Amino acid sequence: MNTTRIAIATALAAALALPAAAQAQGSEKCFGVAKAGKNDCQTANSSCAGTSKKDGQADAWIAVPKGTCDKIVGGSLKAG
Repeated sequence: MNTTRIAIATALAAALALPAAAQAQGSEKCFGVAKAGKNDCQTANSSCAGTSKKDGQADAWIAVPKGTCDKIVGGSLKAG
C-alpha cells in the first residue's frame, strides 16, 4: 500500500512540474486558447491547472513551443 502511495505522489509531482519544465525548455505561455478545464496553471480566477471555466478564457494559458502562440488564432502572450 505504501508503494502505491509513493507512486501516486511521484506521478502527481511530475504532472504538476511539467508546465514549469516546459516553460524552462523554450516554451511560452499562450493565453486565451485553452479548452475549459485544460489550462496548464493558475488563472486570475482559479488556483490550479485544469480549472478554467470556459473555452478560450482570456487569463487561462497553456505552454506551447516558443513562436507558436503568435500563429494561433486568439492566442496571446499576455493575459487578457
